[in-house]
Amino acid sequence: MKTTRTTTKSTTGTTTPDPTTTAPAPSVPAPPAEAGRPRRVRGRGERGPLASVGLHAGLLLAAVVAVFPPFWLLVTSFKPKTETFTTALVKNFTLENYDHVLNDTYFLTWFWNSVVVVVVTTVLGVFISATTGYAVSRFRFPGMRPLMWTLLITQMFPMAILIVPLYNLMAQLRLLNQPVGLIITYLTIAVPFCAWMMKGFFDTIPVSIDESGRVDGLNPFGTFWRLILPLAKPGLAVTGFYSFVTAWAEVAYASAFMTGEENLTLAGGLQTFVNQYVGDWGSMTAAAVIIAVPAAIVFGIAQRHLVAGLTSGAVKS
Repeated sequence: MKTTRTTTKSTTGTTTPDPTTTAPAPSVPAPPAEAGRPRRVRGRGERGPLASVGLHAGLLLAAVVAVFPPFWLLVTSFKPKTETFTTALVKNFTLENYDHVLNDTYFLTWFWNSVVVVVVTTVLGVFISATTGYAVSRFRFPGMRPLMWTLLITQMFPMAILIVPLYNLMAQLRLLNQPVGLIITYLTIAVPFCAWMMKGFFDTIPVSIDESGRVDGLNPFGTFWRLILPLAKPGLAVTGFYSFVTAWAEVAYASAFMTGEENLTLAGGLQTFVNQYVGDWGSMTAAAVIIAVPAAIVFGIAQRHLVAGLTSGAVKS
């Protein structure tokens, strides 16, 4: 229904609106514009300028702290013996430290001993860890839980307190000064941790792959070898790298179980350069640089699998 607005005439001759009619709503004035630029609300996880500068400064400082020791080791290896403890960079570049290490010591013998121990330890460590992790991940058998607890408990003891009992055991088995004794010792260190890690990695591989292998007529080992291992390359890379580092860089067992310069590994041989009787820091730094080269090569080969293998093995356990 259309409404019409009526007015009444007052005694003064002016017209006033009828109070029964609806008056138009008064207009609301617009709020005054804020002076200057409006403040932007920072999103969640977004850093401010000062926080960003502090973060990058901290990362740069951490990088310098991490890189400086190997850098100074490399610099010192090219200094003459008279300038070993100087803070200046190389003034008189020389290779006499490397020449002395390679030609006047048992370094090449130590290198060969280490290669034998490392290769055998890595191969056996990867195989034993992979088979143990797969068996615990896929099968249920008597003693499985005690086995897993045993693998876990062995990681609780520091290496130092195991030197004496292992030394006595190796002496009874006549394995002192034998690479086999050192290999067995390193396997006791690497296998428990790697088996736990491989078990967690195999848990992430679907069981349906095993079932398809059995349907095709494969036995359990054939399924493991032909179907599961190709999918476990990242985990195997981490296991191999850990076994390699354990055998390549370990010092305590190598020094206790191996005596005589011709029987030492690289880790034990380094101690012959700097001890209570000799302080040949130039030769030690040169030998350390040479030792670091194979480790860097192995890390460069395995590094693209390391992150994937570690994260995959941490999903389930």
